[in-house]
Amino acid sequence: MAATISSESPVHRPRRPKSSSSSTKAKDKNYDEEELYPSTTAKPGLDLRSMFSTSASPENETKRAMQSRHLMMIAIGGTIGTGIFLSAGSAIALAGPGSALLSYVVVGVFVYAVVITLGEMAAMFPVSGAFSVFGSRFVSPALGFTLGWNYWLQWCVMSLFKYCVACNSCSITGACRYVTSELTAAAVILQFWAPQVQSWQWALAIIAPVFLMQLIHVRVYGESEYWFASIKVVMIILFIFVGLIYDWGGVKGHPGPGLSNFQNGQAFIGGFANFAQTFVYAFYSFGGVELVAVAAGESTRPWKAVPSAVKATFFRIVLFYILTILTVGLCINWQDPTLLRAANSSDVTASPLTVIFQRAGFGAAVHVVNAVLLTAVLSATNSAFYGSSRMLYALARTGQAPRIFGWVNKNGVPIPALFMSLAVSFLAFLTTIWGQGIVFTWLLNLTGISALLVWGSIGLISLRFRAAWKAQGRPLSDLPYTQPLFPLLPIGVVVLGTLMFIAEGYSAIKVQPFSARNVVATYIGVVLYIVLYVGYVAYERFGLGRRQHLVPLLEVDLETDAAWKAGDAARFREEEERESSVSWWGNVRLRMRSW
Repeated sequence: MAATISSESPVHRPRRPKSSSSSTKAKDKNYDEEELYPSTTAKPGLDLRSMFSTSASPENETKRAMQSRHLMMIAIGGTIGTGIFLSAGSAIALAGPGSALLSYVVVGVFVYAVVITLGEMAAMFPVSGAFSVFGSRFVSPALGFTLGWNYWLQWCVMSLFKYCVACNSCSITGACRYVTSELTAAAVILQFWAPQVQSWQWALAIIAPVFLMQLIHVRVYGESEYWFASIKVVMIILFIFVGLIYDWGGVKGHPGPGLSNFQNGQAFIGGFANFAQTFVYAFYSFGGVELVAVAAGESTRPWKAVPSAVKATFFRIVLFYILTILTVGLCINWQDPTLLRAANSSDVTASPLTVIFQRAGFGAAVHVVNAVLLTAVLSATNSAFYGSSRMLYALARTGQAPRIFGWVNKNGVPIPALFMSLAVSFLAFLTTIWGQGIVFTWLLNLTGISALLVWGSIGLISLRFRAAWKAQGRPLSDLPYTQPLFPLLPIGVVVLGTLMFIAEGYSAIKVQPFSARNVVATYIGVVLYIVLYVGYVAYERFGLGRRQHLVPLLEVDLETDAAWKAGDAARFREEEERESSVSWWGNVRLRMRSW
C-alpha cells in the first residue's frame, strides 16, 4: 500500500494487519511488519495514467483514503436518492399520516438495529466485502457467497434504476407498481429545464461524469459524497423548518393546518391492510444504509470512524425520514390532489417538498428542489457504482468470483470490477427499451427483496460472531465498538425482518385487482437467494470435497483484517488518548503564538 506520509502525521500509526483478501499467506505473517494505515493527512498520490485496466494488477491493494468526515456523511445522507423528495407523500395518500409515520418509525428501528450490529463487526474487521466477508468467516462460505452476489446484482440494477417512474407493467412489490429508476428520474428532472432533450441522452450525460469520478481515486468518491450529502442535509433541514412554521400559522395569509390532518379519523386510513402496504414505501426509502460498512474497508482509522458513522445513522433516520414524513403529514391532507399526483408522477412540481415551499410563499422553490434532486441522483448513482464494484472486488479476493475482478490499479481502484458493474448496469438499462421493459421488470423483481434478505442475514451473522468471540475467550473490551443491549438488537433484526417479509406478501395479496403475478414478483428474489446458497453448498461438497458446512466456533478467524491483535486494545486506546491530548495542547499553543 503506497502512500506518502506527511511529516505532520500523528505520532500514533497503528500497524495494519494483513488482509485475507491478499493471499492465504497473510494469516501466517507477523503483525510486526511495518505496513501502516495512511494517516488522515496522507496524500493519495494520484496517477492519472493508472486509471485504465491495463495498469490493474492483483498485487495492488485498495487505498485507505476516506476520512472520518467522509464516512460520517455517507452514513447520514450518502445513499438517499430522489424517492424521499418525489414520493414522500405516497404512503400518506395510501394510509393516512399516522400510518405512514408509524411505518417509517418501525422500519427506522429495524434499520438502526441493522447498522449498529453491522458496525460492531466492521469497526473490528474493516474490509470492503463487509457482511459478505463476515458471512463467510463467521457462519459459512455459502452465506457469504450468496450475500455478496445478491448485493452486487442489486446495486448493478439499482444503480441505473432506483426511483419512481410510472409503469403499469411493473410489479416490484404488491403496493408499488413503478419502475424504480435513478437515471430515468434524472432525465425527468433535467427535462424540466430542457424538455427538447431525450431521456436517454440525459441518462448518458449523468452516468459519464459519475463513472469517471469512480475511476480516479476513492478519495474523490468520499469527497463528492460529502458535498452531495451536505446539500441534501441542508435541504431537508430547511424544509422541516419552513414546513413547521407554515403548519403553525407563521406564514402571513395562511392560518396553517395545525393538527387537523391527524384529527377526525384521518390519521389512520384503510385499516391494517393499507398500513402493511406503507412498509413497502418506508423499506425502500432506507436502501443503502449498510454502505458505510463497505466503505470502512477504505477509510483511515476505521476503528474510530466506523463507530461515529453508525451512531450518526440515528440522525439520518430521525431527520430525513421521520421528521420529513411528519412535516408532510401535518401540512398536506391525505386527500390532497397533490399527494395523489405525487404518488403517480415523477414531476418535480408534484413533490410534497415543492408544494409546501410554494404554499409557504417561496414561488421559485420548484427550481431549488429540482437542483437538489439532481444532486441526489448523482449521489445515489455514485454510491451504487462504488458499492457494486467493491463487493465484486471482495468476492474475487476471497475466491468467490473470477480473480480478474480482484485486480486494482495504482490508485487503489478495482478497474475490472468497476467496468463489469458498468456493463451489467448498461445491459439492464437497455432492457427498459427492449421488449417493453418486461426483462427489466423481472430483473427488478429478482433484486427487489434482496436488501431485506441481506439485512435479516446480518442479524444472524452478528449472533454467530458474538458466539465465536465468547467461545474463544475474547473479552468485549477488545472490540473498538460494542453494540448496546446485545442480543436484543440482532434478534430484533431477525424478528422485524421476518415480519416485514410477511408484510410484503400481504400487501401484494391486498392490491386490487388481485393478481398472482404480484405475489410471485414479490418473492421471486427468494428463489435467487436459495439457488445461490444451495448451488455453493453443492459446489463445496462435490467440487471441493468439503463435508463441513458451518464454520466451527473455535475455528472462526478473529485475527485476519482485525484492527489490532488480541489484547492490544487497551494499549491502542491509551496511545490514542495521549496523542489526542498532545494534539489538542499543540493546537492551543499554536493559537496562542498567533495571537
